Amino acid sequence: MHLKYTSIILLATCVLSACSSRNAPAPVSSLDTERAKVSRKINIQGEHYRVQKGDTLYAIAFSAKKDVREVAQINGIKPPYTIYPNQLIYLESQWLKKKKREQYTNSSKKPRKIEQKPYKNVKKEVAKPIQREYVQKQASKKNVSKSVGSANKITWKWPTKGKITQGFSNRENGYKGLQIANKTGTSVLAAADGVVVYAGDALRGYGNLIIVKHNDDYLSAYAHNSRLLVKEKQDVKAGQKIAEMGNTESSITALRFEIRYRGKAVNPANFLP
Repeated sequence: MHLKYTSIILLATCVLSACSSRNAPAPVSSLDTERAKVSRKINIQGEHYRVQKGDTLYAIAFSAKKDVREVAQINGIKPPYTIYPNQLIYLESQWLKKKKREQYTNSSKKPRKIEQKPYKNVKKEVAKPIQREYVQKQASKKNVSKSVGSANKITWKWPTKGKITQGFSNRENGYKGLQIANKTGTSVLAAADGVVVYAGDALRGYGNLIIVKHNDDYLSAYAHNSRLLVKEKQDVKAGQKIAEMGNTESSITALRFEIRYRGKAVNPANFLP
């Protein structure tokens, strides 16, 4: 009889413990895992950005359309450009901000009355803007030749196979790369030798993204992948498979391929064979 009551008590205890475990809150570790699944994005608004866990200076500069060296110099960050969570990254120098403010203030002032000059001085006044325009064109030519010279040191390859469904546009809000469409899982290859400086999904509008640094001037970017096969700080060779094509943050299954020269997007078609 005593044994029977003991069995009943043990059974009741088991039932209660099972019920209580069913209603108990999830462990903190599992909650942290669920939070980690929520993807956060680099959202740059204004002239500075607060670093979050997982960010790299290359990703921040890429998102701001700036050269990483410029951003590093503004913030006094030396190579290898290590940054920390909650660090405030300025995207524009205080001197440049002051200069812009002064220009805006001066332009908002009422224009002064300009005294008419004799006809004999007109030739000199006309010559000055022509001379300035010539100097600006010459400087632009020098910048282009520097860009081409730096790119010539890189052996470029096509990053994937497929159909080009969208080309590069110089318009302000234009498409800043090539859209190459194919099926999900198509191999995405490194367009040139380099090192991976970003691999993740924190840049808004790019989905699963890889950024490869080729030299001090050039980066290439591979967006909307279904899978990333390389990690940050990993060396890659031209033609090496680094990802698989997908449609993350895109309405079409395609690779968005960009080349950046000192932070500015350039037409990849001018570099690819």
